[in-house]
Amino acid sequence: MRKITVIAFFLFASIMSAQVTFKPGLRAGASFSNFSNIRSDYKTDFYVGGFGEIKLTKFYTLQPEITYSQQGADNVKTIIRYNNGQDVIESRNLEIDYLSLAMINKFTFNGGFQLQVGPTLDFRVQDNLLYQKSDVDLAFIMGIAYKLKSGLTFEARFKKGLVDVLDSDIYESSRDNDEFWLADYNTNISFQLGISYPFGK
Repeated sequence: MRKITVIAFFLFASIMSAQVTFKPGLRAGASFSNFSNIRSDYKTDFYVGGFGEIKLTKFYTLQPEITYSQQGADNVKTIIRYNNGQDVIESRNLEIDYLSLAMINKFTFNGGFQLQVGPTLDFRVQDNLLYQKSDVDLAFIMGIAYKLKSGLTFEARFKKGLVDVLDSDIYESSRDNDEFWLADYNTNISFQLGISYPFGK
């Protein structure tokens, strides 16, 4: 029985090693981002990055990614508190740039159709916020894609942050009949439309 188990284990390992492939690649596209619980317009910008496609089976691929993305929101009404005690209401375009490390699970159905899900850890690179709550955001990605026989893939993703990224003590919503924002908890929201391409056969 023990010999059979050992033989089966090595047979399974050899089959898996024969099936596993790795391909590096690039991905880029447009992003449409905003913050939750906020009165503002979506910000249109871009993302670009690289990935490693680890194909484990015909239907499942594990894909680590590193991505630079520009996010934020446009036409946000905010209170600007100056050191002299004066409060001024302004409409501002808020920007946060992130370097993201993601681990995407890709499930392939009916040839080229894919379901993509996974977590991402976003590190703030720069921003124009007067006050930010966190330098790191933990988010979840969910999306669909279609991969052509050439390898070119068209992707549509939704990314939802889980961390409060704005300082609600500074950006308030208690004046001017709530014509500006905010709630106590404001997270990143981003839609991504783009393409990706793996290199190699």
